[in-house]
Amino acid sequence: MKEYERYVFWLEYFNSELKRSEGRRVPLSSATKAPTVLELEEACRKLNLQPLAQGARYPGSPAKDSGYVSVRKSKPKQALLMRVAKELSSVRGRGVKAQQPGQKRHEKTAKP
Repeated sequence: MKEYERYVFWLEYFNSELKRSEGRRVPLSSATKAPTVLELEEACRKLNLQPLAQGARYPGSPAKDSGYVSVRKSKPKQALLMRVAKELSSVRGRGVKAQQPGQKRHEKTAKP
């Protein structure tokens, strides 16, 4: 039975390898490369959203395995998506600021 007091967040919403037309719902700058259900569940748990993880197939691409996490409703869905996307990147360990345009990247060089 469908639970109307919960939002469903599919993995595709946060996948940086997908286009918006393929199901991504967060900006590319906030997306994560190939997130997993466990990572998404952990991000939602850190935000205290009482997540329930489930493996399933995304309706837009039924040939690929996917999954989703349902969370209790607390804010508008898009605002919650953005908070989860930010937390997902920190769970993944990518909580690094993006390089600003015109900034040079400093790379360490190996000493001979």
